[in-house]
Amino acid sequence: MAKYVIGVDFGTLSARAILINVETGEAKLRLSEQPYAHAVMDTALPSGKKLPVDYALQHPQDYIESLSAVIPGVLENNGVTPDEVVGLGIDFTACTVLPIAKDGTPLCCTDKYKDDPMAYVQLWKHHGAQDYANRLTEIAEARGEKFLERYGGKASSETLFPRLWKIAEEDPELYADMDEYIEAGDWIVGQITGHYVRNSCAAGYKALYSDSEGYPSEAFFEALSSKLENVVAKKLKYPVVPIGSKAGEIDDNGAKITGLNKGTAVGVAIIDAHSGVPGALSEPKENQMVLIMGTSGCQMLISKKETVVPGCFGVVKDGMLPGFYGYECGQSGFGDHLAWFVDNCVPASYTEAAHKAGQNIHQYLTEKAAKLKPGESGLLALDWWNGNRSVLVDNDLTGLMLGMRLTTKPEEMYRALIEAIAYGTRMILETFEQAGIVTDHIFATGGMSRKNALLMQIFADISKRPISVASSENGGALGAAVLGALAAGKANGGYDNIFDATKVLVQPAEKTYTPNPEASAVYDKLFTEYAALHDYFGRGTNDVMKRLKKIQLDVLGED
Repeated sequence: MAKYVIGVDFGTLSARAILINVETGEAKLRLSEQPYAHAVMDTALPSGKKLPVDYALQHPQDYIESLSAVIPGVLENNGVTPDEVVGLGIDFTACTVLPIAKDGTPLCCTDKYKDDPMAYVQLWKHHGAQDYANRLTEIAEARGEKFLERYGGKASSETLFPRLWKIAEEDPELYADMDEYIEAGDWIVGQITGHYVRNSCAAGYKALYSDSEGYPSEAFFEALSSKLENVVAKKLKYPVVPIGSKAGEIDDNGAKITGLNKGTAVGVAIIDAHSGVPGALSEPKENQMVLIMGTSGCQMLISKKETVVPGCFGVVKDGMLPGFYGYECGQSGFGDHLAWFVDNCVPASYTEAAHKAGQNIHQYLTEKAAKLKPGESGLLALDWWNGNRSVLVDNDLTGLMLGMRLTTKPEEMYRALIEAIAYGTRMILETFEQAGIVTDHIFATGGMSRKNALLMQIFADISKRPISVASSENGGALGAAVLGALAAGKANGGYDNIFDATKVLVQPAEKTYTPNPEASAVYDKLFTEYAALHDYFGRGTNDVMKRLKKIQLDVLGED
């Protein structure tokens, strides 16, 4: 009887599952995917209650329903039975956190808190606590807290403690009633095993945790607010457990949710982007970078040395792979940056032409944009439609497009937006170089890496590095499956060592895009202009973006 592991990837809008043969590494190609019923709630709760600006919430019941669909779905699609499954791994967006009761019930699912926005899941791109992140940075700097260096010198609203602090100050009853403030990935694992832990990946990158130092001191949290006294002991009680470990086994409730056999091994959860590293690298080597190309973008680099990289969102020992320091940088707008344009700025004539050509609008725009030469449009954009994660770590920044004229076409704007996110990636690469870490080869994973050859070539031309497309379109889910194999262990048909697992379960890269020297020469000139705009609007010379945002909030009557 063949043995399989399942990897489930909880993304921004849906969950998907893949099935991998543990012995051969063969991936069953019939995936299973389930969208979240409530998607992203950024304007209103299910009741219709309006949400403030910069909120991005989700409903935890969507995760349970999706898990109940994708695991039975991937088994049925591929003719595999639960008896053949030896392990399950889960990756999840982060920081994606929710307050729960002692029995694991999300407080938003109770009558008392069903209309309280802060009781819902705060998605990774929720920016409602940016003021608290700014204050955390100021206090940490004033106290000389060393942990701040590991996070690029700034705290972000895309992390746990600014959000928890906001709840403590502005929703004290909810704060008092929550037993634990937990990552959604850890919550899902707890729901199906009955055993709750905090994964070391999310704790390290999103909750200021260090394996050698633990969390920041009680004195630091008390300096933030007296309401955060003993916050770790009170609200983050579950133990931090390394990725690659076994979190538990499917229990009766887990069997009911997933359809898997009771006793099936379940791995400790991992952040979705970070899971892309073991899911993309069959033979990991120092200073390799994995570019995760999805709704957002993440630049994940592994190195043997630890150093300070300004604007890096986090560096964690063993955070992505054992024996390496894992550096996380990222761009808050990536695929959704292009989706915004398609949803809001494309004329009906283009949509009709795409339909007539048998293409979706992205394909149609890409085909037209591919006919343009670098620099031909006269446009230059900043990729901050959803703020800047790296290297400025400032979610109050907004988008910009320069050079618009009455003759500007949609395909020119579309190409400029692609170029903008590639410039953002180059800014990150150059920041690593200035810190003494040079990567000469990038591996890309995610749907965009396979669906848009123009985008991939532009990234190679602007970065001036070869970019190899990973063997699996679903690198995150594959990485989760690798961790599921580790949870099972060699004695039960899995693996005891992650590098042994990746050699079998992860196939070599399929295609490599190499830089075009002529295009790179033009992009060098454009990047110089991008860098000037980047620093002018992003480093305090002109804070017009923030002033406009403040005027907007004043008009809307929001603090």
